[in-house]
Amino acid sequence: MADLNSKINSMKQKYREIFLTSVEAIKQRVEEIKPEGFEGDIFDTFEADSLGAQWQKAVLEMFENDISHEIYRKWKEILAYRENFHCKGCATCCNLACSEFSPEQLKEKAQNGDKFATQFTSIFVPYETREDAEKVYPEYLKLLKDTLDEDVYFYHCPKLTECKRCSDYENRPEICRVFPDNPLSILPESCGFYPWRQEVEPVALMLHSMVEIIDYYKENINK
Repeated sequence: MADLNSKINSMKQKYREIFLTSVEAIKQRVEEIKPEGFEGDIFDTFEADSLGAQWQKAVLEMFENDISHEIYRKWKEILAYRENFHCKGCATCCNLACSEFSPEQLKEKAQNGDKFATQFTSIFVPYETREDAEKVYPEYLKLLKDTLDEDVYFYHCPKLTECKRCSDYENRPEICRVFPDNPLSILPESCGFYPWRQEVEPVALMLHSMVEIIDYYKENINK
């Protein structure tokens, strides 16, 4: 377990370093389009149509038209690279699916038209207690608890056989077919996509940090 905790702490430290690097990279992009000789900070309040306001507008357009497109393109490349890896049949994703939403919240989201919630609730059922989930894969549950900041709920698929095979494989929902669709998903080493996640993690963390930073700029410009 000490090795597990070491891996978690290493990932958190790696993200802090990547985040700071991304902060400087985006700050540089912002400064590059700053009007020559202009004094002021991007988060200052400027009068409409002033040089400062024009700069802020240009920065927001750069985020929307350039950087966001770069992030999306790179993210698609990462997902496409996933096709080089394959499921090994460990069934962890079937036996121990987790969500930050409770069963009641998922049902409500499904009723409101949420596609993911609709698929999830159509196949996964919640464990009655956390102890029941721990019996399935105690080390993985520990990994989730130590990695995630928020509480999560655990579910399982009743269509899984004792041989760890799906009894309705041909009719499995899209969320099963595309799993994992997030390169930052928390995966056990037994998962066939674990090497993919390990390989693309640095780039995925960088992209995630850039999204967070851009959101911060958007929320605080002209606040």
